[in-house]
Amino acid sequence: MDRFVSHFTNRLDAKGRVSIPASFRAVMTRDGYEGLYVHPSLDAEALDCGGFALVREIDAVLARFATYSAEHDVYTTALLGDGEILKVDPEGRIALPDRFKAYANITADVTFVGQGYKFQIWEPTRFRTHLEEARNQVRQLRRRLGAREAGAEQPQPRGARE
Repeated sequence: MDRFVSHFTNRLDAKGRVSIPASFRAVMTRDGYEGLYVHPSLDAEALDCGGFALVREIDAVLARFATYSAEHDVYTTALLGDGEILKVDPEGRIALPDRFKAYANITADVTFVGQGYKFQIWEPTRFRTHLEEARNQVRQLRRRLGAREAGAEQPQPRGARE
């Protein structure tokens, strides 16, 4: 599979390194990016991580704006200016810079969360809260979509105006 899926929790070692899950490393190897591109998430206290697939998505977002526009500048600052390419050691570990650990409130454990073309790094307790919120939002969305679809399938009463 060429997508990041599932979630895993690993502990930072005494030197502040953490092992990237094997299944994530396999996706990264197929992607061929040298290192791991990481930037603070725009929407959560987490880190967005990936390789060429993530960088292509960032490029697609940036392509929506004129190069010298204010919108382009703020996106490039947030997505590129605040990112780093981290080195992955031969054992599949990365050393998270202190600023990234502070942003995501990471102290001892790290949760890796697959999101298809990218993965996120979370502090585990915050991730569990986020996951529950995401499940609740999906349930609500599913109910709304189901109600719309059910309403569209209802036959119109005779004589009803369109």
